[in-house]
Amino acid sequence: MIHLKNEREIEGLRASADLVGRTLGAVAPAVVPGVSTMELDQIAEKFILNHGAKPAFKGYRVGKEVFPATLCTSVNDEVVHGIPDNTLLKEGDIVSVDCGVLLDGFYGDSAFTFAVGAISEDTQLLLATTYDSLMLATKQATTGKRLGDIGAAIQELCEERGYGVVKDLVGHGIGRSLHEDPQVPNYGRSGSGRKLKSGLVICIEPMINRGSAHVRTEGDGWTVKTADSLPSAHYEHMVVVRPGESEILTTFRYIEDVLEVLPYKQIVDIAHG
Repeated sequence: MIHLKNEREIEGLRASADLVGRTLGAVAPAVVPGVSTMELDQIAEKFILNHGAKPAFKGYRVGKEVFPATLCTSVNDEVVHGIPDNTLLKEGDIVSVDCGVLLDGFYGDSAFTFAVGAISEDTQLLLATTYDSLMLATKQATTGKRLGDIGAAIQELCEERGYGVVKDLVGHGIGRSLHEDPQVPNYGRSGSGRKLKSGLVICIEPMINRGSAHVRTEGDGWTVKTADSLPSAHYEHMVVVRPGESEILTTFRYIEDVLEVLPYKQIVDIAHG
């Protein structure tokens, strides 16, 4: 069942979305060679708790599986839902950091793929394309458009550049629950699917592979990897459907204030050429 939000509810979601952005901003300076993903998780959990909120992912249950951490940290060929551990990040790695919070009854959810030191040009282009596809898709989230318009914007750009668009995993609605209807696929046909109505709040999160779109789930029940072991990138924004122009609730500005070089702007001329 889809719940359209009123302005009071959107204000609550805006606060949660801002806290997610600030949490990712607190993590950003620590994403360097030699840090473990567990250390990143500890930074995020402390920041969230110190700001009167709770980690949304820790304790999240799917069937018998319970997620054990505050962040999903997915390294290189891990697409999503990677579990933080003591493995150290290396120069040239990429890591998708997905963060969720629960603040005053409202959820926030956002993801950002970081470069660990210098990364290859191929990987830079993957990150730039994934980011571009997210921003294109947010522009489709306006009243009267359809879900297929969002997915088509992502799919057309990424497949045109030779990437695999993951179809096994999708975005989602968000509000007083972390995952609400509708599902928001990263693929589709323009003009198809459910019509978008004002007040719908959704998470758009392209998961884009450098190779095949196929993925597999590891034995921990959570970590999803690319089937061909090539890298994957993931960016996510919370978006309100509005007439004329959508409203992006989450922000990457706290990350952008910290990083000297943004991973999705390193080769902007190549990505847009």
